[in-house]
Amino acid sequence: MSDKDSNKEHQYKINHSIADPNQEAATPVPAATVLLVREGKTTPEVFMIQRAAKTNFGGAWVFPGGKLDQEDYQESLYDKCGGLNDQKASEILGIESSGLGYWVACIRECFEECGVLLAYTEDKKLFNPDVEQQKILDSYRDKLNNGEHVLNELCEEFNLTLATDHLGFLSHWITPKMEKRRYDTRFFVALSPEHQKAEHDGGEGVKSTWITPEEALTKGAEGTFPIIMPTIKNLEAISGFSTTGDLLDDKSKNNHQKSPSILPKFFMEDGKLVGLLPGDEGYEDH
Repeated sequence: MSDKDSNKEHQYKINHSIADPNQEAATPVPAATVLLVREGKTTPEVFMIQRAAKTNFGGAWVFPGGKLDQEDYQESLYDKCGGLNDQKASEILGIESSGLGYWVACIRECFEECGVLLAYTEDKKLFNPDVEQQKILDSYRDKLNNGEHVLNELCEEFNLTLATDHLGFLSHWITPKMEKRRYDTRFFVALSPEHQKAEHDGGEGVKSTWITPEEALTKGAEGTFPIIMPTIKNLEAISGFSTTGDLLDDKSKNNHQKSPSILPKFFMEDGKLVGLLPGDEGYEDH
């Protein structure tokens, strides 16, 4: 990674909350996010949201996601997870237990932030609500965004199971120590249900768009589409595929092999902010 590339994200007007260097680094909070993809006109597109200016990483374009809640570890929700149990989920993530909570949180945050609910009906098909069901779904989304823990209730309302096996694990990123708020984030990828509309919530997310990974990266490099390092690298990971089928088949390999944790390091050098990733020359020296 060149100095020019590593500095790129910091040239944007992104609201970084920088930690006090004299204090101990914050403990990363578990979080989950999802790259929703769909077939575009020529190549796959991914759904992205621009965060409100006053939020953490405000101004940046990101994928739907957020930190895990205690409720994401409920046994009642684990029982509603289709095709994946906690043992397998934890094995995929390389942790001892409670891995399934990341999948649950990912589905919940996706629904909260863009209105897409990744769930199965009784006949094991992805849930595609009709007009009346959508009205009820909207009310549940409002409740979740107001802090009410109603995901279990929502599943019972429509007799749904969470489509955990529809989500493929993509990568694991940890926020650099220079940030005041740090996250231990698992990234996932999933095909968006054909008849559900993805749309930002108007709160933490102020804009949204479907865009090809290649276009997002190009605009990011041009300075017209603010994106941070983990976003850049995950966009690169889903670039170059001609169909969503090819993309998802390739990324399904991550469910069968441990993916390394990635902790970027940033530091000042000759008056410039430099960023390094594991494997870069000089990474172990900082």
